[in-house]
Amino acid sequence: MKGAFAPEGKRSKAGFMELAIGFLIAFAIAVTGVGAGTITAPILVLFLHVPLPLAVGTALVYSAIVKLIVVPIQMWRKQVVYRAVGYMLLGGLPGVLLGVWLFRRVVARGHESILYAALGSIIVITSGWHLYKSFRGKNVPNTQRNHPKWLAILMLPIGAEVGFSSSGAGALGTIALLGLTTLSATQVVGTDLAFGLCLSLIGGGLHLLSQNLDTALLLKLLIGGLFGAIAGSALAPRLPNRKLRLVLTTWLLMIGVQFCYQAVHFHADAQSQEKHLASAPSVQRALLHLPKLTK
Repeated sequence: MKGAFAPEGKRSKAGFMELAIGFLIAFAIAVTGVGAGTITAPILVLFLHVPLPLAVGTALVYSAIVKLIVVPIQMWRKQVVYRAVGYMLLGGLPGVLLGVWLFRRVVARGHESILYAALGSIIVITSGWHLYKSFRGKNVPNTQRNHPKWLAILMLPIGAEVGFSSSGAGALGTIALLGLTTLSATQVVGTDLAFGLCLSLIGGGLHLLSQNLDTALLLKLLIGGLFGAIAGSALAPRLPNRKLRLVLTTWLLMIGVQFCYQAVHFHADAQSQEKHLASAPSVQRALLHLPKLTK
């Protein structure tokens, strides 16, 4: 409704920016492979000033639609190990339900600092993992451990993180698959994408039912994202993938630190407001006695 009375120039400028951001997000995903959930929510908050609850829900649905395009290709290439996906979903599905429930409780109580802390910490962890893999990944020995049943336990908190902040399935799921299975690199990517798709569909659907979604913004992001995915897929073989990934993950690391700082800032503001409200009754009592003193 706010945009309905905005000048025509401002509305068209905002619409172009939303299309451009959708294009850039999909382009970055196609070129670097960094997860949609990790990128989308912080960009919506920082550049479009979308409230964090709406940004999380919109990012989850956007991530699900992007993966709906990618995962069938992985399945056609036989890069999805369905047995591993099944183990992951045993813990991941209850986890995402728990995460969405916690998200609703936090939003209802207005504890925005918790949302910023959760999203910031998971961005720091995932970007740190990508940076580590860029510098040390080729030198890490393959221990050939095979404990797929442990995936169900580890996916419970990861699923909760996805439902709560829209990010986490990509990097954290990859870490778990590399540490607990003997899957090849391509199978790890395909299996983790299929797992992330299931979580995004369920989490995004629940956020949609809770109206934690900006449908007009999502449509513009998807229109721009379609062209971004096509352009990124076409240019990816010609671009320096490793350098672009390094730049993007370094930028995400700084964004994660900024979100953690904002969480501390919001928490400090909330505490000061609570102290102010706690002292309000005594001030009101003094004001009530003030007319008597003046008589």
